[in-house]
Amino acid sequence: MAYKDLRDFIDKLKEEGELKEIDYPVSSYLEITEIADRVVKAGGPALLFKNVDGGKIPVAINLFASYRRMKLALGDDPDEIGKRAAKLLKPEKPSGFVDKLKKLVELKKIADVFPKEVKRSRAPCKEVIEEPDLSKFPILFCWPKDGGRFITLPLVFTKDPETGERNCGMYRLHVYTKNTTGMHWHWHKVGAKHFWKAKRMGIKKFPVAVAIGSDPAVIYSATAPLPEDVDEMVFAGFIRGKAVEMVKCETVDLEVPANAEIVLEGYVDTEEFRFEGPFGDHTGYYSLPDFYPVFHITCITRRREPIYPATIVGKPPMEDCYIGKATERIFLPLLRTQLPEIVDMNLPIEGVFHNFAFISIDKRYPGHARKVVSALWGLGQMSFTKNIVIFDKDTNVHDIGEVLWR
Repeated sequence: MAYKDLRDFIDKLKEEGELKEIDYPVSSYLEITEIADRVVKAGGPALLFKNVDGGKIPVAINLFASYRRMKLALGDDPDEIGKRAAKLLKPEKPSGFVDKLKKLVELKKIADVFPKEVKRSRAPCKEVIEEPDLSKFPILFCWPKDGGRFITLPLVFTKDPETGERNCGMYRLHVYTKNTTGMHWHWHKVGAKHFWKAKRMGIKKFPVAVAIGSDPAVIYSATAPLPEDVDEMVFAGFIRGKAVEMVKCETVDLEVPANAEIVLEGYVDTEEFRFEGPFGDHTGYYSLPDFYPVFHITCITRRREPIYPATIVGKPPMEDCYIGKATERIFLPLLRTQLPEIVDMNLPIEGVFHNFAFISIDKRYPGHARKVVSALWGLGQMSFTKNIVIFDKDTNVHDIGEVLWR
């Protein structure tokens, strides 16, 4: 299912009884975090705060914070999306004329998922173009010992300065001033790779654009552990079954989703670093401050009446846990294309995804488990997993009682 934009998804949640609208005045300083944390841990609905800090910009949070809402967001069961993706990577050879016709239809569908550019006049994110001032937005101060306010659902767009290949990642932004933020690029992230390449090439002002609020497939795709050469906007188009409409920025040579609520345009100075953090992180502990690049905002474009989406992370279960479980199911069939002996996988929420992985395999020879573990530790995000436990194929790795008994 292709949602038109973020508000189309919000309307769907409301229709399904999965959204609570709050008109009562609330503060973006700690209060929204406290409410959202209690609600998600109680299995409650998504929240739309309509009166934040006395302003007119609503805050949407916990939009993805349940298995049902994740399925609604993606338009399909994550397992089915994974099967479709794996089928593309290992297509079966058509056996007859009718089968060939079906393959042609499938190829046409694939062609339709590539992003397409639209005119500025058709882009809702261009309704207002203004000077940068982040103080206008209800950006959350999440936890008491945080280093400041953080933009927590940013879609950060960059291009490889050599090849022009696009990347969209979700990297938190620590707000410093009305027009500067930190850029939380870990060394292993593609955005960081683009940054360091630009620095080596002598580029001082590396262009960056940040979209805040888009349809759920685009937001999810920014978090997905895709190979470097896979465009996140193509993957979003694959999930939603329809091309993502992109529009050129005003001040930098980048494109962003035309349906975004807010867009921050600017550059990262390749010679400037500043302390970012502390930040109450997904482990339930604070990540310590460290030096990161600084994002300078040169222009803001937005809708006339934008919605500000946010997320909070902390001691599980939180919203990011449900996003992570969807990733587990979507990428399991893709993992099997490289390691076909894998039967099932569970990255338990309590392990915050990179502390534990329970894997069942079809063991065929002594030492087979060692081979699988070595292979997993060599695969992208799996390389950060501290503990991988291998089980026989008949083990239900989602039953923690059975796992501990084994």
